[in-house]
Amino acid sequence: MSIQATRGTRDILPEEISNWQRVEAIAREILGRAAYQEIRTPIFEQTDLFERGIGETTDVVGKEMYTFKDRGDRSITLRPEGTAGVVRSYIEHGMHTQGDVQRLWYLGAMFRYERPQAGRQRQFHQLGVEVLGSADARADAEAIAIASDILQSVGLKNLTLQLNSIGDANDRQAYRTALIEYLTPHQEKLDSDSQNRLTKNPLRILDSKDKQTQEILQGAPSILDYLSSESQQRFDRVQALLQDLGIACNINARLVRGLDYYTHTVFEIQSDDLGAQATVCAGGRYDGLVSQLGGAETPAVGWAMGLERLVILLQQIQQSVVNPVDLYVVSRGEKAEAQALNLAHSLRRSGFTVKLDMSGSAFGKQFKRADRSGAIACLILGDSEAENGTAQLKWLKSGAQSEITQSELMNNPATLRQQFEENA
Repeated sequence: MSIQATRGTRDILPEEISNWQRVEAIAREILGRAAYQEIRTPIFEQTDLFERGIGETTDVVGKEMYTFKDRGDRSITLRPEGTAGVVRSYIEHGMHTQGDVQRLWYLGAMFRYERPQAGRQRQFHQLGVEVLGSADARADAEAIAIASDILQSVGLKNLTLQLNSIGDANDRQAYRTALIEYLTPHQEKLDSDSQNRLTKNPLRILDSKDKQTQEILQGAPSILDYLSSESQQRFDRVQALLQDLGIACNINARLVRGLDYYTHTVFEIQSDDLGAQATVCAGGRYDGLVSQLGGAETPAVGWAMGLERLVILLQQIQQSVVNPVDLYVVSRGEKAEAQALNLAHSLRRSGFTVKLDMSGSAFGKQFKRADRSGAIACLILGDSEAENGTAQLKWLKSGAQSEITQSELMNNPATLRQQFEENA
């Protein structure tokens, strides 16, 4: 029996990787222009970090974490999300003492034990940003604008921003009381998960996908009616800033997000092209998380973007972009093959993309592979070329062929580059 990838994981194959690289490159460029700095945190952390940070009553902590004991009998968890680890690093390394707002971003694998489906695996990848140290509504708007820029720059369309405010702790407590009061008479008609959440985490009931529960929620109070005047003014400011940026949004009073650390602004960017799993980016403000994890009171806002879902959308709107090959090198004979390796290495160092055929098969089979490679030109070395220190340069589109010395190829690549401009 052959060994296969574990359920909930998948290989990212060479024909897919160009879309991943394109998304990553665009994100790096946009985040770099906005002066965000990359941070890389461990894939596993102490379990307590996620229990305290995400919340013990959330589905992520209660049902989905990959947790185990290490050889020191310590409880360790593969990270289910990126924010808690970034905040732990922020506290541990004293970033708050650096006297400036920390604009950070990360990219990496996360792990949750969920039912695998399109765009949602048990090992998945997220791109995320965290802005720590600013309570200004402009930080919220900037974070959303950067996410929007990344999604639009990779070519996605049919995107909708869903926006809400869940206020501060006092606002949520008042709303929590009102929501429990409304839902209690309907408790027996709620789905089982919602029944369990009613007294522990009633706001999470708003996320229920159960049809009957959603019908009951139609008459539920809105959290927007329980915002203090300060929270409402802040929410109005975020909306005005987004409008100034030309970013349209839908106010969705049912949007609460699945993690306990959120405050004030919460949002999701959704695509109409992805079916049931419509959210490609989500986040919000989490002003209490740093202090909750042992740091000083620090306002913060951030988001995470699921790369699997993003790549699915990208593949729907365009063909994968194959990394172009400039030169395909064909050789036969011991001396010619050694020279071909040396020549390919030198040309790569000069900036050309070179694929070296190492099959040792007949010229005819190597030429067929050269044609299939999509290369612009083919370099051919046989016994004669090896003796003379030359190579045959064949332009695959036109079939034109000429002889060129190996020394010129290695010592004067500008000549070859000029020929590429004329023949590409």
